[in-house]
Amino acid sequence: MEVPPHATRRAPVRRMPGGASEDDRLAVEEPLEIRINGTAVAVTMRTPGHDEELALGFCLTEGLQPVAAHPPEDLAANVVEVEAPDADLGRVQRSFYTSSSCGVCGKGALEAVAVDAPRVDSDLAVPFEVVSTLPGLLGAAQATFALTGGLHATGLFSAGGELLCAREDVGRHNAMDKVLGWAFGEGLLPLSRSMLCVSGRLSFELVQKAAVAGCPVLVAVGAPSSLAVELGADRGITLCGFVRDGRAGVYTEPSRILA
Repeated sequence: MEVPPHATRRAPVRRMPGGASEDDRLAVEEPLEIRINGTAVAVTMRTPGHDEELALGFCLTEGLQPVAAHPPEDLAANVVEVEAPDADLGRVQRSFYTSSSCGVCGKGALEAVAVDAPRVDSDLAVPFEVVSTLPGLLGAAQATFALTGGLHATGLFSAGGELLCAREDVGRHNAMDKVLGWAFGEGLLPLSRSMLCVSGRLSFELVQKAAVAGCPVLVAVGAPSSLAVELGADRGITLCGFVRDGRAGVYTEPSRILA
């Protein structure tokens, strides 16, 4: 997979032991302002690339009903304008400042992050042999991670395990938003016959985003949090954690994974 332009930057580093000096490749982290109908509603720290997808995915999973995203008329750098004629900005109960490490940080209470998302209704059933391949396929698509070691990734897969889209970012929630923004643009939502795979742990927010997208299976290399499992059970999403070395833990809705 091609590394997006401006996604990496060189910086000097001294290697220990030995003290050799050389250039290293770092993942870029810069702010992105998201405007809705001309109003700035969010600033998120992200890795540049696929910014319109990120803005669309963010607005989708916050229930803001986006239609399209594009650069602003003033061509300001690090800004995306989202068209969302029916967005009710008054429903947003927090200041939309998020960080690259945790998109939920700053929300005052659990109720403040609730987004309307019906229980996922899907009869998708997937052999474990297919599920177990997803982290490896996602890892092979992480071109910027291979250079920097500093990015999270999300991949969207077909029911048969074909990688449909992979995106990387310094923020795990941003990587998910980029994938969901791509799926929105391709007319694939809801993702009732698809699977999502993430490169790290399963947080509450990632499960929430999968629920809004209608995705029945969410796979992770790492562990789920307690709140992620509670939300997965509540929304009918199959959560697979620690998917590596031919093993996995299926925490919710295990009937979708065929032994």
